[in-house]
Amino acid sequence: MTTPVPAPPSALAACGRAAALAAAATAVLAGCGGGGGNAVREQNPTAPQASPTPPLLARPLVPAGLGLHAGPTPVPLELRLPSLQVSGTMLAVGITAASAMDAPQGPSGDPVWQQAFWYRGGGIPGDAGTATVAGHVDDVRGRPALFAHLGDLHPGDPVVVHDTRSGTDVRFAVDRVATYSVQQASQPAVLAGIYGAGPVAGTGPQPAPDGLAHLTLVTCAGDFVHGAYDHRVVVYTRRIA
Repeated sequence: MTTPVPAPPSALAACGRAAALAAAATAVLAGCGGGGGNAVREQNPTAPQASPTPPLLARPLVPAGLGLHAGPTPVPLELRLPSLQVSGTMLAVGITAASAMDAPQGPSGDPVWQQAFWYRGGGIPGDAGTATVAGHVDDVRGRPALFAHLGDLHPGDPVVVHDTRSGTDVRFAVDRVATYSVQQASQPAVLAGIYGAGPVAGTGPQPAPDGLAHLTLVTCAGDFVHGAYDHRVVVYTRRIA
């Protein structure tokens, strides 16, 4: 008997203070995502999986059998954005009870605001296909978080995923930076670029059509309206080493 694995929501991004203000004075806060249309599809775990090109990150990254409804778990990876002088440890995240990509939050001073969130229902960074990493733009007090300046990246800028166990670096280069409204970010074509076509279709991670390894970085942007940001910044990268 197989256990279906939920696919990602129709719109995502970690915000920070947006969810904090919407949640009033609660200490544990939900991440921001699309307000509506967040239905998920079921993945078939027997579907073909992405092939490494070659595998650079040692397996496993998360405990065997960890479902997407389980909470975030640390992984032995760091995300580094040298041109922004930014680096942060990573958490592997799944989806919340509200069917949104998890974006862990906490009180002021919690290290989670300076961490990156790898979506473990998608590809592994460096494998052929698409891996997705989100991060907060600001914290519960509106102070800059890990991805505060994500939109300042430019084509050609380096992005590095560092394996703290082996010292291996998986290197990517920025292809383009895009800003979408929440509505645009829910369109199938945009979602396929963010997550890869496999997770969006409910079939799990798949090799990319171009055979390359892609890493997509996401955060919130735009105006803070009714307790949420109204745009998403998406940085598209491809592996170069």
